[in-house]
Amino acid sequence: MGCGRVGSTLARRLEGRGHSLAVIDSDADAFRRLGPTFTGLTVTGLGFDRDVQRRAGIERADAFAAVSSGDNSNIIAARVARELFGVDNVVARIYDPGRAEVFDRLGVPTVPTVTWAADHVLRKLLPSGHDPVYRDPSGEVRADLVKVKTSWVGREIQLLEREVGGRVACVTRFGKAMLPDRETLIQDGDVLHLFTAIADSADVFETLERGPREEDV
Repeated sequence: MGCGRVGSTLARRLEGRGHSLAVIDSDADAFRRLGPTFTGLTVTGLGFDRDVQRRAGIERADAFAAVSSGDNSNIIAARVARELFGVDNVVARIYDPGRAEVFDRLGVPTVPTVTWAADHVLRKLLPSGHDPVYRDPSGEVRADLVKVKTSWVGREIQLLEREVGGRVACVTRFGKAMLPDRETLIQDGDVLHLFTAIADSADVFETLERGPREEDV
């Protein structure tokens, strides 16, 4: 539900992965965003209306995403899909972070747009170590995006892993992700997807800031 920039992008990506889908929007002109190659069903109407959802094929749907510009419309539509039509896999885009927490407790997964955007901006603004991209629910492990210091350039991944006591799961280089092996050399501009123990965080980021020890250079 919702054929704005998010909804139309989501629809094209899903179709590109081989899924069949229907898109609901109250404005028929919005479907132009789907482009001429879109082969899915388009339904004009209010996405939280049960008859509109039926016209879109909700009774045989595997998943439902409510990504219109209205919080109330999104959550009502998601609940109708889940509670009336039995669609287990639903998600609603919510602008108000406070509402998102309430709806999560009601059993409807949400994407709080403002919080999501703010988190991503913070990760780009703040130095490594301030805001992990993932924190294990047990409180044992964290994942961070680490912009490497010049002192690590030309060193092998295994050296950095050994010194910080962590694992580099992925390297983003020139905007593309790659899976490194232990002999992969770190290049200028690399962003490391680094997993470490939360208990060791202070030492990890002190080591990253300091660079390799002299005996390893």
